[in-house]
Amino acid sequence: MSDDRILSRVQEYYDEKLRAHGATPRGVDWNSSESQELRFAQLAKLIDGSRAFSVNDYGCGYGALADYLERAQYQFQYTGFDISTQMIEKAQQLHPQAKFISDRDQLQPADYPLASGIFNVRLETEEAAWKEYMLAVLETMNSLSSTGFAFNALTKYSDAEFMRPDLYYADPLFFFDYCKTQYSRFVTLLHDYQLYEFTILVRKWQS
Repeated sequence: MSDDRILSRVQEYYDEKLRAHGATPRGVDWNSSESQELRFAQLAKLIDGSRAFSVNDYGCGYGALADYLERAQYQFQYTGFDISTQMIEKAQQLHPQAKFISDRDQLQPADYPLASGIFNVRLETEEAAWKEYMLAVLETMNSLSSTGFAFNALTKYSDAEFMRPDLYYADPLFFFDYCKTQYSRFVTLLHDYQLYEFTILVRKWQS
């Protein structure tokens, strides 16, 4: 299955979530604001907050990560990217001073590309094809990163009775090894917070 077909189905899925729930965590398919914030907190462990930095929010939804970073009082320049034009329109309404785009080719390099939740919903895409899609996105994130990048994914160590066939449960050890061998010696795997997922932080050099 081509990336265009994969993305078209995913876009339709999230457009429907936004129509049903609005610019809320449920509108981007999270169960609660608490779980959304916990995910952001893991991704933010990559950031050196002692200086100003730039962020590419890869799969930005309605821009909730920008709100999180602002509440944390970081000094940052933010660009949000999402394949859903409906999400981008809502994000721009809520954050008129920020930059939002729906064309991936318009993304410019940033200190920190961050991705939360974009690898979860595979729908009917076969697991092997979805994994290849993930690796292609990681390659893009790496190419857009000057300092490091971070992403999260559902874990294959989830309880079997709660796993859904339309979601992708990734192997954290595979992705740790992949990032370690392909991108940097400085890779962190976070798998110790209270969600059935993991976060990987890739630093381009030792801080």
